[in-house]
Amino acid sequence: MKPTFALSGLLAFSLVQLSSAQVKQGVLDSISTPNKVETSIGTLEFLDGAPLPQTARRVYDYLDTTRAMDTFLKGMPAASLKALIDGAHSLGAVEANEVMIFDKLMGPKSLFLTGNSSTVYCIPDLDLKRDGPTVVEVPDGLLGAANDAWFRFINNLPTAGKYLYLPPGYDGPVPDGFAVYRPKSYKVWVFLRSSVKNGNVKAAAELCTKNVKVYPLSKFKDQPEMKFISASGKAFNTIHPNNSEFYHHLNEVIQYEPLGVVDAETRGLFASIGIQKGKKFTPDARMKKILADGVALGNAASRSIVWYPRHNKNMEGVRVYPDTKSAWIMAYTDRNVFFNGKDGETMNSDARVMFHYPYTAVTPAMAAPREGTGSDYAITYLDSNKAVFDGSKNYKLTIPANPPVANFWAVTVYDTQTRSMLQTDQLSPTVGGNTEGLKQNDDGSFTVCFGPKAPKGMESNWVQTLPNKSWFVILRMYSPLKPWIEQTWRPSEVELIK
Repeated sequence: MKPTFALSGLLAFSLVQLSSAQVKQGVLDSISTPNKVETSIGTLEFLDGAPLPQTARRVYDYLDTTRAMDTFLKGMPAASLKALIDGAHSLGAVEANEVMIFDKLMGPKSLFLTGNSSTVYCIPDLDLKRDGPTVVEVPDGLLGAANDAWFRFINNLPTAGKYLYLPPGYDGPVPDGFAVYRPKSYKVWVFLRSSVKNGNVKAAAELCTKNVKVYPLSKFKDQPEMKFISASGKAFNTIHPNNSEFYHHLNEVIQYEPLGVVDAETRGLFASIGIQKGKKFTPDARMKKILADGVALGNAASRSIVWYPRHNKNMEGVRVYPDTKSAWIMAYTDRNVFFNGKDGETMNSDARVMFHYPYTAVTPAMAAPREGTGSDYAITYLDSNKAVFDGSKNYKLTIPANPPVANFWAVTVYDTQTRSMLQTDQLSPTVGGNTEGLKQNDDGSFTVCFGPKAPKGMESNWVQTLPNKSWFVILRMYSPLKPWIEQTWRPSEVELIK
């Protein structure tokens, strides 16, 4: 038996040698690691494939930095919604029946991502962990939507009714007579917008204050008195940090919300930099430095995506007029509020950043124009020469004759730092169809002027900008009509006046 066993072993050894001899050098090279590898983070050194300690340290620093950057990009929706709720709470709108309202419209003092000064905002927020099942009652006539703690769309509130939100995991009784929703999070942000008709801001506000109710279901028979807290004219912040404090804000969301608020892959990403449910987030000196670098890169990436979306890759659908070289873009790439691609299965992370960095309120009602109702938007961060706007220079925008809206149009200028309305000497950085004294050209068009000083005779058509500051602009079309939707009517580009 021994000779047979030895012969078998020799045969196996020979086959291995033959197999190795048949592997081409190119294949071996492709699976091997040289002793020195030049990369964008420097020279990486190995000993026959084994990384030297300094290489491991360098790679781990890079890996943790990229994970910190990706955490900023993926955690942004949650941090943004938390900041909105924190801002309302800072004014005293804390309990379910305490609702923040811009009853005299929003102004530049309030730091609020691309809000407008043309409609009344009424913004309840719910805490289903604190209050249990909670009801929001609304009248007809409001544009409304609910978003969860990760800024995901839950539902529209399109008609008068009682909308009931149940906490994650709730298995108690559900009464009849309610439209029932089960969000993935405890915190819910409800966005209600009341249109101003014929300049009557008071009536738009009263549609909310006289009809909107928010209360825990447990208090259905003894509802607390509604308290509407005015945010108009008040200086407060609703925008997430763009420094290392961002990660602490995100950690608060992770600690408060149920585990299933995000998927396992995303939870794993956050955990890799120390943000993990049930554990304290205490970055050491090394990690603090890495987080500062990661958030700086994430912020830079976000601004690059917003200002210069890559039309030739995954952002072609962001252009309003893809048949031209127009700089006008839309908030929702491909008008998709779920950011999950044309197939509904492929997440477009750049499209998600494109929306959440400068905008709020996720609802299909604000993504797809409907003739004669709702609203639609065109945004530009660049002038007709694809250059960023310079607040020391003068620009003009032509709104052609007969703007196709059943309600009105408005042009608003925003601060590139805060993405909020630009703060200048003007009460509001907005010009539009409701502007008193708006001058019309002989051909029926309107010229909107931008610059540090108003051109003579164009004061009512002018939006002030500031030297040493940049800006961007949003054109809003309230109740757009066919020529806008079919794009037979188009605004001009924003042109530099030389």
